[in-house]
Amino acid sequence: MRIAIISDIHDNLVNLAKCLDWCQTAKVATIICCGDIANSKTLKFLASKFSGTIHLVGGNADIYDKDEINQYENIRYYDKIGRIEIDGRHIGICHEPHLIPEVIAKERRDIIFFGHTHKPWIAKRQKIVTVNPGTLDDMPHSATFAVWGTTSNRLELKILDNL
Repeated sequence: MRIAIISDIHDNLVNLAKCLDWCQTAKVATIICCGDIANSKTLKFLASKFSGTIHLVGGNADIYDKDEINQYENIRYYDKIGRIEIDGRHIGICHEPHLIPEVIAKERRDIIFFGHTHKPWIAKRQKIVTVNPGTLDDMPHSATFAVWGTTSNRLELKILDNL
């Protein structure tokens, strides 16, 4: 399965639309969003323009009412920390990197996705791959997102301007 990992949208609907268009063409079935969608309008846009499942954690700049999320059937909300399993892979999700130890405190994860820094980054932490997909906001780095194949374990960084 192909999963798109996005973060730090900060209400940039133009870039989010471009990313979602690519996801549709590439037959992405699931999105993991590492927070900082920002407002209700962007939350609604994401939920209505992507028909697959969206796994979402809250970010420090999110200003929508968490109760709103319940109206979107395709969004699974995990507050600050998400632990999910897809295709037998144990995935952790958070927004801020200082939460990574808490993500893995209860049980081991195969991979952890996080945001907040706006800088695309892949590293190993305690033998666990940690990935920041960058930002869709285009500030201060180019707009980026990641794509991960759960069966191939192939991870790609997509630069929005190059699509």
